[in-house]
Amino acid sequence: MDDIDVPSFFICPISLEIMKDPVTVSSGITYDRESIEKWLFSGKNTTCPVTKQVISDCELTPNHTLRRLIQSWCMLNASHGIERIPTPKPPISKAQIIKLLNDAKSPQQQIKCLKSLQSIASENGTNKRCMESSGAVEFLVSIANNSNSSASAAEALSILYNLQLSEDSLKNLICKNSDFILSLTRVMQRGSYESRAYAVLLLKSMVEVADPMQLINLRPELFVESIQVLRDQISKQASKASLQLLATISPWGRNKVKAAEAGVVPVLIDLLLDSSLERRACEMVLTVLDAVCKCAEGRSKLLLHGAGLAIVSKKILRVSQVASEKAVRILLSISKFCATTKVLQEMLQLGVVAKLCLVLQVDCGFKTKERAREVLKLHARVWKNSPCIPSNLISSYPA
Repeated sequence: MDDIDVPSFFICPISLEIMKDPVTVSSGITYDRESIEKWLFSGKNTTCPVTKQVISDCELTPNHTLRRLIQSWCMLNASHGIERIPTPKPPISKAQIIKLLNDAKSPQQQIKCLKSLQSIASENGTNKRCMESSGAVEFLVSIANNSNSSASAAEALSILYNLQLSEDSLKNLICKNSDFILSLTRVMQRGSYESRAYAVLLLKSMVEVADPMQLINLRPELFVESIQVLRDQISKQASKASLQLLATISPWGRNKVKAAEAGVVPVLIDLLLDSSLERRACEMVLTVLDAVCKCAEGRSKLLLHGAGLAIVSKKILRVSQVASEKAVRILLSISKFCATTKVLQEMLQLGVVAKLCLVLQVDCGFKTKERAREVLKLHARVWKNSPCIPSNLISSYPA
């Protein structure tokens, strides 16, 4: 290939490789289907990569003339080891999807239909968008809502998640299918590991685009089951989605109280105690813990756990600036609202105070330093005689 002059218009502007299935977008630029689908659908971009024009219509038009030119060129250069690019399978049509869904009205045909939809969706992003606009989402939701078969529900949820639904479709799932969140909660409660994982993954995607007013009335059962997914460690992906779900919904209304009462705090602390916890997961755990510690119930649960204060303090300056910021915020909440003599002495004995002093001396972000300084100022009278605090740091604090 290095010795062959490839015509520039054979090259995809995104992948910089010869196009196998050239398609043209509304801006007039041609790309390889796989590359532009990834850009538009997986990357959720709305502009043409070359012209930067907004692509309002995501329909991809096959460029058959260019594909035939590329195939002919490949055949002419076969002696140089160039393999002929096979003719791609055409995308599914809306009529084909509608017929498939109509056939599935018979209970005996449902499993067969689900298998076909799974296969169709796996082929390319155009098929996924076609399914989304042809009523497949509503069909899959009805299976998840009403199916007595856990296998059918798991298959339907798997397809729904893998469709990588657009923001509008995700919002419709919340607005037009008010019982769907309840159905997903039931799946998390009684379903198989696989269906529970897909349920929490879908919930995470839905709440990320939801209006805050839709999040303040979530049922306590949702928090209980999301936390149980963390306990059961179904998979890394499911645990990550559960943490992201809790991080998104916990700050709104009384959700932080619901999360605390559902038992999230000891589960989060146990996760922090796991030395194999990845950096991003640690940041998410501390983000949720920070949100829950904004309420009295959350702070009480943290202090009841024997390792609570110690492990939060330990994560400062050991993981990332984000983790340090969240950990110091948690300690500030405790210092403001739970500063009993016992708690303050425990913070001193566990090295929490010394860690906060260290924060003032290193580069860890302005806000983090300010919050650490605020904690020390709040209780300077109690801690000022401690040998762990340098005199130059405490001398300016009120006696």
